[in-house]
Amino acid sequence: MTDRTTDVLVIGSGFGGAIPAYHLAAAGARVTVLERGPRPAAADFTHSLRLGTYTRFVDVVKGDGISVVAGNCVGGGSVVYFAASLRAPSFVFERRGSLQRRLWPAALTRAALDPWYDRAEQALPVTRLDWPDVSYAGGVLAAACHRAGRTCNPVPVAVDRARCTDCNWMLSGCRFDAKRSMLLNYLPAAEACGASILPLHEVQAIAPSWKDGYRYAVGYTVLDPSDYTCTAESGIVHAKVVVLAAGAVGTPVILQRSAPALGGIPAAVGRHFSGNGDRVSVAVTDEGRVRDLLGLSRPDGSAYAALHIGKPITTAGFDRLDPGAAEFSRFTIQQIYFPPITGVLAQTTTGPGWFGIDKRRQRHAWRSWLTLLAMTEDDNEGSFGPPPLTGSFTRLAPGIGLGSMSFSPTAATRTGWDASDAELSAILEKDGLATVRPWTDEVGGAVTAHPLGSCRIGDDPRTSALDDRHELRGHPGIFVTDGAAVPTSLTVNPSLTIAALAERAVPGIVDRTALAGVSVRYGAPLPTGGP
Repeated sequence: MTDRTTDVLVIGSGFGGAIPAYHLAAAGARVTVLERGPRPAAADFTHSLRLGTYTRFVDVVKGDGISVVAGNCVGGGSVVYFAASLRAPSFVFERRGSLQRRLWPAALTRAALDPWYDRAEQALPVTRLDWPDVSYAGGVLAAACHRAGRTCNPVPVAVDRARCTDCNWMLSGCRFDAKRSMLLNYLPAAEACGASILPLHEVQAIAPSWKDGYRYAVGYTVLDPSDYTCTAESGIVHAKVVVLAAGAVGTPVILQRSAPALGGIPAAVGRHFSGNGDRVSVAVTDEGRVRDLLGLSRPDGSAYAALHIGKPITTAGFDRLDPGAAEFSRFTIQQIYFPPITGVLAQTTTGPGWFGIDKRRQRHAWRSWLTLLAMTEDDNEGSFGPPPLTGSFTRLAPGIGLGSMSFSPTAATRTGWDASDAELSAILEKDGLATVRPWTDEVGGAVTAHPLGSCRIGDDPRTSALDDRHELRGHPGIFVTDGAAVPTSLTVNPSLTIAALAERAVPGIVDRTALAGVSVRYGAPLPTGGP
């Protein structure tokens, strides 16, 4: 068994882990990053949906009533996300939910977070698409919105437009290094400052350290790169400060498994889980009506038939983000891209069924699909059961796991889903332009790529596991800086908010590290990097 020491141990290397790793290393601390997945190079991101390719870096974790799509590699979710980078609306920070009390800390408002948003946007960096950069699918949504009396706008993205080839393979990583993942900024900057990044190291539990001068001992196993169910070796890292960023599915499980050794954990750990209110729909367009009603056509004569061309997310409608509207009625609608193979996994609310001629016809017309994502205000009703013996979930096959989370949507959450369904129907079914088929949650549960809230910040210990500095209540020196810390669904893609919150948390982590006897100083410049 390997036994090592570090000043700061960071668990996970996505937005929530890479950002503290860089700043703590730049501040002068010895930093070690443990990442469950492998370390990919750009050439490893193949344009293929064959098992054994993308399943190395992406996991689908099935819970009771919800499935989560998550990154599994150095860079975490930043490697497999679609790069849409939006600031959460101001009203999100005032949300009260069904608990009828403010869920975000009083110290956190949109105005208070804006300087940290600025930093994250600059470091990635984020660029604002213009209409010539919009995919054809995004243009179809925009034209349909305009025709229905709605607005639609290009989306800011963390993409180097000069390097982007519009290949639409973001789900399995960017082989052109155009998507601004953590692999291109914070992580190489952390390594340049001396941080050590260890891939295929899966953290199992946290306990008090028995070494003088160290507070926590973190146990891990090293995974076989060809079979993640096999363990090559195990070890322990002794740290003065621990930053948990294993994702909203991984972080609460590690803490639950650690509870006996730590003498208990806050009751809110593993509760208030959110899927960011995600609601996926497939609109099957009528090619003739796209031409006749929207006046669109491609150079080859097709009216549309371009689901697969361009970037996954380029346009969105923000009309339903009225701060004066009732909670659970506000949402964003967004053009998105899911590979057609996911249609095999999705049962829609209005048919066709899993098998048969209708299903085959729908699949045959996949180029005419317009896949859509609504991000609504859900009720944070998810929770985690007892943790598995090892890992964040039980791995069933490459890229597929069984998680301990459960999610049974409340009436309030369904209100938000119903409102977004109605809006999409009003826009896209007008005069027979398309048929909108939301993915039903009755077969496999809700689907989200934006898990949040399972270990959230807040002012009330009854409903939050962390204080407003992201420190675990009752356990000085343990911080959570990933999506688990986000208190509510955001009505927009959460990556930029997670990054901004991580930037905001860093000064407090530096202060705690200094109290632990490490000579550190906050204030390093933002990272730059990439090809």
